[in-house]
Amino acid sequence: MYKIDRNQNRIQPLQPRKFSELNFTERHHLQEWLANAPEALGEELLIIQKEFDGFDDTRERLDLLALDKDGNLVIIENKLDDTGRDVVWQTLKYASYCSGLSKLQIIEIYQRYLNRYEGGGDASSLLCEFFGVEDMEELKLNKGNSQRLMMVAANFRKEVTSTALWLLGYGIQVQCFKTTPFSDGNELYLNIEQIIPTPEAKELMIGISAKEAEEKSTDNELKQRHHLRMAFWELALEAFRNSGCGLYNNISPSKDHWLNAGSGISGITYHLIFAQHEARVEIGLARASTAENKQLFDLLHQQQSHIEQQFGAPLEWLRLDHKKSSRIQFSQPFDGYNPDSWPAMVSWLVQHMTRFEQVMKQPLAQAWQHVRTGG
Repeated sequence: MYKIDRNQNRIQPLQPRKFSELNFTERHHLQEWLANAPEALGEELLIIQKEFDGFDDTRERLDLLALDKDGNLVIIENKLDDTGRDVVWQTLKYASYCSGLSKLQIIEIYQRYLNRYEGGGDASSLLCEFFGVEDMEELKLNKGNSQRLMMVAANFRKEVTSTALWLLGYGIQVQCFKTTPFSDGNELYLNIEQIIPTPEAKELMIGISAKEAEEKSTDNELKQRHHLRMAFWELALEAFRNSGCGLYNNISPSKDHWLNAGSGISGITYHLIFAQHEARVEIGLARASTAENKQLFDLLHQQQSHIEQQFGAPLEWLRLDHKKSSRIQFSQPFDGYNPDSWPAMVSWLVQHMTRFEQVMKQPLAQAWQHVRTGG
């Protein structure tokens, strides 16, 4: 790793270091870094437990347990300056132990993690939010032998990399990440590089796995929900086409419980939500920059009284400090999966999204101008 010297137009090497000489430990440092920034491993992961010891008849503990976006359990085993010879066997054991975990057990494991490390929270709600589903009934977690293995270390012995490559050949999802600390004076840096499989091979494997998962997926209940949503959105979109709101004129019905429409500003969209127990209208601030999203939210929130007066009801203002995006929304209870409720539900969505867009248009344009120009 090199540091760029703009003044001299040169690059200067940073000093590679060892974790041990920096007095970093596996449990109190490397594990904590990854638990709080799992995206450093190259994808969006949800950490659901650390130092997990919920195995029958054994006192062993795996370092980190996570879920990926496909609902697979991810076993993350961390080592410092050397993997040791037994890390693959250790990780495989943990995967075999975790293979029998049910959805209910996973929820309970995550709830214990939230209570102990995150100050509480509802595990089921946070899982639904992570996976973008309406309720837990739609989730399939820890399907079959889908467990994934991640090994993180500064150095990998040849017997470890050879075994990892052999496992990949038999469809076991295993990844090796090489971690190297660097120093520049008193400043310390950490480089995390996936060495097995290579990024190109990983993309190919992900594509194949996604295709297989799609071909095997969706039970009857989920299919019924998809048909239900398609029918509802066809009805709703027809009503929008006959209304004064043009947001959804070029939008097609979807199997999802939401429909998005652009606001004219990249990353800022209007959402219609069709849920089992409610209908909702929203505006989502989801630009690439977290800082821009929060600044836009704060500028709009300064006009809360005026916006809500124009809208005619209090809105729910969700800054979501722990996330990149923010959201403003308004909802109404409905028996959503009862088609007899649909005419009233559709009428409510048309009426309130029409008003919502009209009320938000000018404040949003002003806030975006302020952010864009830095004024």
